[in-house]
Amino acid sequence: MSLQEFLPTPKFEDYSEFFKDFFTMSRRDDGVLLVQAHTVGGPIQLSVQNHRALGQMLKVIGADPENEILILTGTGDEFMMRSDPEGFAIEQDNLDYWAYEYAYKDGRINVSALVNDLEIPTIGLVNGPGFHTEILTMCDITVAAEDAVLFDLHYDIGSVPADGIHNAFQELLGTKRAAYALLTGEAIDARKALEYGLVNEVVPGPELIDRGFAIADHIMTQPRTIRRLTTQIVRRPWKRRVMEDLDGGFGIQMFGHVAGRHSAHGGEHIRSTVDYVREGRKNNFDGPEKHGGE
Repeated sequence: MSLQEFLPTPKFEDYSEFFKDFFTMSRRDDGVLLVQAHTVGGPIQLSVQNHRALGQMLKVIGADPENEILILTGTGDEFMMRSDPEGFAIEQDNLDYWAYEYAYKDGRINVSALVNDLEIPTIGLVNGPGFHTEILTMCDITVAAEDAVLFDLHYDIGSVPADGIHNAFQELLGTKRAAYALLTGEAIDARKALEYGLVNEVVPGPELIDRGFAIADHIMTQPRTIRRLTTQIVRRPWKRRVMEDLDGGFGIQMFGHVAGRHSAHGGEHIRSTVDYVREGRKNNFDGPEKHGGE
Protein backbone atom coordinates (compact mmCIF):
# COMPACT_ATOMS: atom_id res chain seq x y z
CA MET A 1 0.00 0.00 0.00
CA SER A 2 1.24 3.48 -0.83
CA LEU A 3 2.46 5.63 2.03
CA GLN A 4 0.05 8.39 0.88
CA GLU A 5 -3.48 8.57 -0.47
CA PHE A 6 -4.85 10.62 -3.34
CA LEU A 7 -6.28 13.95 -2.23
CA PRO A 8 -10.02 14.30 -2.88
CA THR A 9 -11.12 16.07 -6.07
CA PRO A 10 -13.92 18.67 -6.24
CA LYS A 11 -17.47 17.31 -6.22
CA PHE A 12 -20.16 18.71 -8.49
CA GLU A 13 -22.79 18.92 -5.76
CA ASP A 14 -20.41 21.05 -3.69
CA TYR A 15 -19.10 23.51 -6.26
CA SER A 16 -22.40 23.94 -8.11
CA GLU A 17 -23.79 25.23 -4.81
CA PHE A 18 -20.65 27.25 -4.05
CA PHE A 19 -20.80 29.13 -7.38
CA LYS A 20 -24.60 29.45 -7.62
CA ASP A 21 -24.61 33.25 -7.20
CA PHE A 22 -22.51 33.55 -10.36
CA PHE A 23 -23.18 30.41 -12.43
CA THR A 24 -26.10 28.05 -12.87
CA MET A 25 -24.70 24.56 -13.41
CA SER A 26 -26.19 21.28 -14.55
CA ARG A 27 -24.40 18.08 -15.47
CA ARG A 28 -25.60 15.01 -17.32
CA ASP A 29 -24.70 11.52 -16.18
CA ASP A 30 -22.09 11.30 -18.96
CA GLY A 31 -20.20 14.33 -17.62
CA VAL A 32 -21.39 16.98 -20.09
CA LEU A 33 -21.54 20.16 -18.01
CA LEU A 34 -23.65 23.23 -18.82
CA VAL A 35 -22.58 26.46 -17.10
CA GLN A 36 -24.69 29.61 -17.51
CA ALA A 37 -23.17 32.80 -16.14
CA HIS A 38 -25.64 35.25 -14.61
CA THR A 39 -26.09 38.28 -12.38
CA VAL A 40 -29.04 37.88 -9.99
CA GLY A 41 -30.60 35.47 -12.47
CA GLY A 42 -30.30 37.70 -15.54
CA PRO A 43 -27.66 38.71 -18.09
CA ILE A 44 -24.13 39.24 -16.81
CA GLN A 45 -23.35 42.66 -15.34
CA LEU A 46 -19.58 42.91 -15.17
CA SER A 47 -18.05 43.38 -11.70
CA VAL A 48 -14.80 42.64 -9.93
CA GLN A 49 -16.66 39.88 -8.13
CA ASN A 50 -17.79 37.91 -11.19
CA HIS A 51 -14.53 38.73 -12.95
CA ARG A 52 -12.72 36.80 -10.22
CA ALA A 53 -15.33 34.05 -9.96
CA LEU A 54 -14.86 33.07 -13.61
CA GLY A 55 -11.27 31.94 -13.17
CA GLN A 56 -12.07 30.26 -9.89
CA MET A 57 -14.89 28.33 -11.53
CA LEU A 58 -12.81 27.21 -14.52
CA LYS A 59 -10.03 25.91 -12.29
CA VAL A 60 -12.44 23.93 -10.13
CA ILE A 61 -14.19 22.43 -13.15
CA GLY A 62 -10.83 21.47 -14.59
CA ALA A 63 -9.90 19.73 -11.32
CA ASP A 64 -13.00 17.48 -11.34
CA PRO A 65 -12.23 14.32 -13.35
CA GLU A 66 -15.94 13.58 -13.71
CA ASN A 67 -16.39 16.52 -16.11
CA GLU A 68 -16.05 15.52 -19.75
CA ILE A 69 -17.24 18.56 -21.77
CA LEU A 70 -17.90 22.16 -20.74
CA ILE A 71 -20.70 24.12 -22.44
CA LEU A 72 -20.36 27.76 -21.37
CA THR A 73 -22.88 30.52 -22.03
CA GLY A 74 -24.69 33.49 -20.51
CA THR A 75 -28.24 33.97 -19.28
CA GLY A 76 -31.19 35.67 -20.95
CA ASP A 77 -31.19 37.53 -24.26
CA GLU A 78 -27.87 39.35 -23.70
CA PHE A 79 -24.42 38.05 -22.94
CA MET A 80 -22.85 41.11 -21.27
CA MET A 81 -24.03 44.64 -21.98
CA ARG A 82 -23.78 46.28 -18.55
CA SER A 83 -21.58 46.59 -15.53
CA ASP A 84 -22.79 46.24 -11.96
CA PRO A 85 -23.50 49.83 -10.79
CA GLU A 86 -21.34 49.26 -7.69
CA GLY A 87 -19.19 46.49 -9.12
CA PHE A 88 -16.15 48.68 -9.74
CA ALA A 89 -16.21 50.95 -6.73
CA ILE A 90 -12.72 49.75 -5.83
CA GLU A 91 -11.42 50.93 -9.21
CA GLN A 92 -12.46 54.45 -8.33
CA ASP A 93 -11.38 54.27 -4.69
CA ASN A 94 -8.05 52.45 -5.05
CA LEU A 95 -6.96 52.34 -8.68
CA ASP A 96 -3.46 51.02 -8.02
CA TYR A 97 -4.71 48.04 -6.02
CA TRP A 98 -7.54 47.31 -8.46
CA ALA A 99 -5.21 47.41 -11.47
CA TYR A 100 -3.13 44.54 -10.16
CA GLU A 101 -5.36 42.50 -7.84
CA TYR A 102 -8.68 42.52 -9.67
CA ALA A 103 -7.63 43.27 -13.23
CA TYR A 104 -4.12 42.06 -14.12
CA LYS A 105 -4.07 39.02 -11.83
CA ASP A 106 -7.69 37.88 -12.08
CA GLY A 107 -8.00 38.66 -15.77
CA ARG A 108 -4.92 36.69 -16.77
CA ILE A 109 -6.16 33.74 -14.73
CA ASN A 110 -9.53 33.84 -16.51
CA VAL A 111 -8.06 33.50 -19.97
CA SER A 112 -5.21 31.16 -19.10
CA ALA A 113 -7.52 28.86 -17.09
CA LEU A 114 -9.83 28.44 -20.07
CA VAL A 115 -6.92 27.47 -22.30
CA ASN A 116 -4.57 25.66 -19.92
CA ASP A 117 -6.53 24.29 -16.94
CA LEU A 118 -9.24 22.38 -18.79
CA GLU A 119 -8.34 18.99 -20.25
CA ILE A 120 -11.84 18.67 -21.69
CA PRO A 121 -13.44 20.04 -24.88
CA THR A 122 -15.19 23.38 -24.49
CA ILE A 123 -18.19 24.76 -26.36
CA GLY A 124 -19.01 28.47 -26.08
CA LEU A 125 -22.56 29.66 -26.79
CA VAL A 126 -22.97 33.38 -27.50
CA ASN A 127 -26.52 33.88 -26.29
CA GLY A 128 -26.90 37.55 -27.29
CA PRO A 129 -25.07 40.84 -27.77
CA GLY A 130 -22.15 41.48 -25.48
CA PHE A 131 -18.58 42.50 -24.83
CA HIS A 132 -15.85 40.28 -23.34
CA THR A 133 -16.90 37.45 -25.63
CA GLU A 134 -13.32 36.18 -25.70
CA ILE A 135 -14.31 33.71 -23.01
CA LEU A 136 -16.72 32.15 -25.54
CA THR A 137 -14.81 32.64 -28.80
CA MET A 138 -11.70 31.09 -27.26
CA CYS A 139 -13.60 27.91 -26.51
CA ASP A 140 -12.79 25.02 -28.87
CA ILE A 141 -16.13 25.43 -30.67
CA THR A 142 -18.34 28.53 -30.61
CA VAL A 143 -22.00 28.82 -31.65
CA ALA A 144 -23.86 32.13 -31.75
CA ALA A 145 -27.54 32.97 -31.50
CA GLU A 146 -28.90 34.80 -34.53
CA ASP A 147 -29.27 38.06 -32.60
CA ALA A 148 -25.81 37.95 -31.04
CA VAL A 149 -23.48 40.90 -31.59
CA LEU A 150 -19.79 40.69 -30.74
CA PHE A 151 -17.81 43.86 -30.09
CA ASP A 152 -15.14 45.37 -27.90
CA LEU A 153 -15.87 48.47 -25.87
CA HIS A 154 -12.45 49.12 -24.32
CA TYR A 155 -11.16 51.87 -26.58
CA ASP A 156 -14.45 53.76 -26.35
CA ILE A 157 -14.37 53.73 -22.53
CA GLY A 158 -10.77 54.96 -22.48
CA SER A 159 -9.07 51.61 -21.86
CA VAL A 160 -6.44 49.79 -23.92
CA PRO A 161 -8.07 46.67 -25.45
CA ALA A 162 -5.49 44.15 -24.23
CA ASP A 163 -7.04 41.97 -21.53
CA GLY A 164 -7.79 38.89 -23.59
CA ILE A 165 -10.20 40.24 -26.20
CA HIS A 166 -7.16 41.27 -28.25
CA ASN A 167 -5.97 37.65 -28.17
CA ALA A 168 -9.29 36.43 -29.52
CA PHE A 169 -9.67 39.10 -32.19
CA GLN A 170 -6.09 38.95 -33.48
CA GLU A 171 -6.07 35.15 -33.60
CA LEU A 172 -9.46 34.79 -35.28
CA LEU A 173 -9.93 37.98 -37.29
CA GLY A 174 -6.36 38.58 -38.43
CA THR A 175 -4.29 41.73 -38.05
CA LYS A 176 -6.29 44.22 -40.12
CA ARG A 177 -9.79 43.21 -39.08
CA ALA A 178 -8.72 42.99 -35.45
CA ALA A 179 -7.19 46.48 -35.56
CA TYR A 180 -10.42 47.87 -36.99
CA ALA A 181 -12.61 46.09 -34.46
CA LEU A 182 -10.44 47.13 -31.48
CA LEU A 183 -10.08 50.78 -32.53
CA THR A 184 -13.65 51.42 -33.72
CA GLY A 185 -15.78 49.17 -31.50
CA GLU A 186 -17.20 47.54 -34.62
CA ALA A 187 -20.47 45.75 -33.85
CA ILE A 188 -20.08 42.39 -35.57
CA ASP A 189 -23.41 40.63 -35.92
CA ALA A 190 -23.71 36.86 -35.83
CA ARG A 191 -23.67 36.33 -39.59
CA LYS A 192 -20.65 38.59 -40.03
CA ALA A 193 -18.98 36.82 -37.11
CA LEU A 194 -19.51 33.52 -38.94
CA GLU A 195 -18.06 34.97 -42.14
CA TYR A 196 -15.06 36.37 -40.25
CA GLY A 197 -14.40 33.13 -38.37
CA LEU A 198 -15.25 34.36 -34.88
CA VAL A 199 -17.88 31.63 -34.50
CA ASN A 200 -18.50 28.23 -36.08
CA GLU A 201 -22.28 28.25 -36.41
CA VAL A 202 -25.29 30.55 -36.08
CA VAL A 203 -28.64 29.21 -34.88
CA PRO A 204 -31.94 30.68 -33.64
CA GLY A 205 -31.65 31.75 -30.02
CA PRO A 206 -34.15 29.20 -28.64
CA GLU A 207 -32.11 26.40 -30.25
CA LEU A 208 -28.72 27.51 -28.93
CA ILE A 209 -28.38 25.25 -25.90
CA ASP A 210 -29.83 22.25 -27.74
CA ARG A 211 -27.26 22.78 -30.47
CA GLY A 212 -24.52 22.87 -27.87
CA PHE A 213 -25.66 19.52 -26.51
CA ALA A 214 -25.91 18.05 -30.03
CA ILE A 215 -22.28 18.96 -30.67
CA ALA A 216 -21.34 17.58 -27.27
CA ASP A 217 -23.14 14.32 -28.12
CA HIS A 218 -20.97 13.91 -31.19
CA ILE A 219 -17.77 14.65 -29.29
CA MET A 220 -18.75 12.09 -26.67
CA THR A 221 -18.84 9.30 -29.28
CA GLN A 222 -15.09 8.78 -28.92
CA PRO A 223 -13.28 7.44 -25.84
CA ARG A 224 -12.26 9.75 -23.02
CA THR A 225 -8.56 9.69 -23.81
CA ILE A 226 -9.12 10.46 -27.50
CA ARG A 227 -11.42 13.37 -26.64
CA ARG A 228 -8.96 14.90 -24.22
CA LEU A 229 -5.88 14.43 -26.38
CA THR A 230 -7.68 15.89 -29.40
CA THR A 231 -8.52 18.91 -27.27
CA GLN A 232 -4.83 19.48 -26.63
CA ILE A 233 -4.15 19.46 -30.37
CA VAL A 234 -6.91 21.91 -31.33
CA ARG A 235 -5.98 24.21 -28.44
CA ARG A 236 -2.29 24.57 -29.27
CA PRO A 237 -2.73 27.85 -31.23
CA TRP A 238 -4.46 29.39 -28.20
CA LYS A 239 -1.72 28.20 -25.88
CA ARG A 240 0.88 29.91 -28.07
CA ARG A 241 -1.17 33.09 -28.35
CA VAL A 242 -1.74 33.32 -24.61
CA MET A 243 1.90 32.60 -23.80
CA GLU A 244 3.16 35.23 -26.23
CA ASP A 245 0.62 38.03 -25.86
CA LEU A 246 -1.58 37.87 -22.77
CA ASP A 247 0.70 39.02 -19.93
CA GLY A 248 2.34 41.81 -21.90
CA GLY A 249 -0.95 43.07 -23.29
CA PHE A 250 -2.54 43.10 -19.86
CA GLY A 251 0.44 45.00 -18.49
CA ILE A 252 0.09 47.67 -21.18
CA GLN A 253 -3.62 48.00 -20.46
CA MET A 254 -3.05 48.42 -16.73
CA PHE A 255 -0.29 50.95 -17.31
CA GLY A 256 -2.81 52.94 -19.34
CA HIS A 257 -5.28 52.88 -16.45
CA VAL A 258 -2.74 53.88 -13.82
CA ALA A 259 -1.13 56.54 -16.01
CA GLY A 260 -4.52 58.01 -16.84
CA ARG A 261 -5.63 57.95 -13.20
CA HIS A 262 -9.26 57.37 -14.02
CA SER A 263 -11.96 54.78 -13.53
CA ALA A 264 -13.31 53.37 -16.79
CA HIS A 265 -15.88 50.77 -15.75
CA GLY A 266 -18.69 52.80 -14.18
CA GLY A 267 -22.18 51.53 -14.87
CA GLU A 268 -23.47 54.66 -16.60
CA HIS A 269 -20.25 55.07 -18.57
CA ILE A 270 -20.52 51.56 -20.01
CA ARG A 271 -24.28 51.81 -20.56
CA SER A 272 -23.99 54.97 -22.64
CA THR A 273 -20.96 53.65 -24.51
CA VAL A 274 -22.72 50.52 -25.77
CA ASP A 275 -25.99 52.22 -26.70
CA TYR A 276 -24.98 52.14 -30.38
CA VAL A 277 -25.07 48.32 -30.30
CA ARG A 278 -28.60 48.34 -28.91
CA GLU A 279 -29.56 50.85 -31.61
CA GLY A 280 -28.29 48.56 -34.37
CA ARG A 281 -25.41 50.82 -35.41
CA LYS A 282 -22.00 49.58 -36.49
CA ASN A 283 -20.09 52.00 -34.23
CA ASN A 284 -20.38 55.17 -32.17
CA PHE A 285 -19.27 57.60 -34.86
CA ASP A 286 -21.33 56.74 -37.95
CA GLY A 287 -25.03 56.92 -38.58
CA PRO A 288 -27.54 54.08 -38.41
CA GLU A 289 -26.86 51.01 -40.53
CA LYS A 290 -27.08 47.28 -40.22
CA HIS A 291 -24.44 45.49 -38.14
CA GLY A 292 -21.47 44.78 -40.36
CA GLY A 293 -23.03 46.75 -43.23
CA GLU A 294 -20.87 47.83 -46.12
